[in-house]
Amino acid sequence: MSQPGTRGTPNEGLTASTLGFFFGFAAVALFGPTAKEFKDLMGLTPAQVGLLVAAPSLSGSLLRIPFSAWVDTTGGRKPFLVLLGTSVVGMAGLVVVMYTAYPDNVTPGLYPVLLLLGVLSGSGIATFSVGISQVSYWFPQSRQGWALGTYAGAGNLAPGLFSFLLPLVLAGAGLPVAYVAWLGLLVIGTYLYWQMGQNAPYFQLRQQGVSADQARVQAARTGEELFPAGTARQTLAISARNWKTWALVVLYFTTFGGFIALTAWLPTYWREFHGASAFAAGTLTAVFSLLASVLRIVGGSIADRIGGESTAIVSLTLLLAGATVMMFSDGLVVSVLAEIVMAAGMGVNNAAVFKLVPQEVPEAVGGAAGWVGGLGAFGGFAVPPLMGTFVRGEQLSGYATGFVVLVVLALVSLAVAYWLRRHARHPQFVPSPPTS
Repeated sequence: MSQPGTRGTPNEGLTASTLGFFFGFAAVALFGPTAKEFKDLMGLTPAQVGLLVAAPSLSGSLLRIPFSAWVDTTGGRKPFLVLLGTSVVGMAGLVVVMYTAYPDNVTPGLYPVLLLLGVLSGSGIATFSVGISQVSYWFPQSRQGWALGTYAGAGNLAPGLFSFLLPLVLAGAGLPVAYVAWLGLLVIGTYLYWQMGQNAPYFQLRQQGVSADQARVQAARTGEELFPAGTARQTLAISARNWKTWALVVLYFTTFGGFIALTAWLPTYWREFHGASAFAAGTLTAVFSLLASVLRIVGGSIADRIGGESTAIVSLTLLLAGATVMMFSDGLVVSVLAEIVMAAGMGVNNAAVFKLVPQEVPEAVGGAAGWVGGLGAFGGFAVPPLMGTFVRGEQLSGYATGFVVLVVLALVSLAVAYWLRRHARHPQFVPSPPTS
């Protein structure tokens, strides 16, 4: 509940952050469902397609670091609005390009422009780490697995839904109209967050001129347990000195970076390797994205009960199994089943990682969330071009062989997860009480 002088409750803070993240995170699917059309119009190579679909993830990952740390000094509201506003600018530019150049003037010379607009639009993806910090400050640690799993899982639904809906709008109304609809939804999401988003009580009190010590006392009465360690630079430095921050970066690079990468890459994989239609490819990608997102919510509750380290080990084993099958399968049914197993592994591990952030780096949650969320999500930019290098000429088998990238990442992450469990801050894990 809120105290006199503050507004909002933990659940209201969770709802607002989730809405803002949902609309911002949709940019993961900005070019994936339309990649084949751009490939045909501009004559792109597989590596260029990989770079195009990954472009939004460049800003969506790297901007997480400074913006998440900014939360420790000002709360989440300002960082959220700046990122969503930048994403609106990028989407508006893409709409202008589509209406002035599509289809006749969509030539290879337009490729750098699309990359730039993709980077701007991807700023909304970076709201993830801002929201992680914002929600962490709102909730006590005993409920953070559930709260952060719900926030991230519900927000993660956006790329799957957009991967499914964009091809439908594209087929019915054309590419320019599809991006206009996207822009409209993004503007609505930004407005909703502007209306609803509130900082955690400590930051509200500080903005009212209350001293830091008194703000801690008053905020603690609302149930707030975490408080910032210092300036943005300080919280980044403090978290960077903790080796567990970098261990969590590795885990998150594999499963959240991999999640972003596959949401962008799978439409191309299903169409080129299996010959699926645009609608079928979008549907199969949506299955992966939506399932990973829903299971992230479940994963948060599992991590609350059995511990983040054990949850990570189980989920990474699932990812390893699914990616290995994808490497060797050329049958549609087997590949779909393997995709589902990978989705389960990625979704649950993503929740486990952010259960561990406030547990293992409580002295600088915002800074740690920035490093983990930012460098981890950079996998969404790095992985698709790496997978694309396995596709050479007309040898479509490379689309399957490229999953070796995820196999290697899963093996490395499993070793890191075992090391984390050996050095857990709470080696004798006490299960949290059930949460509603």
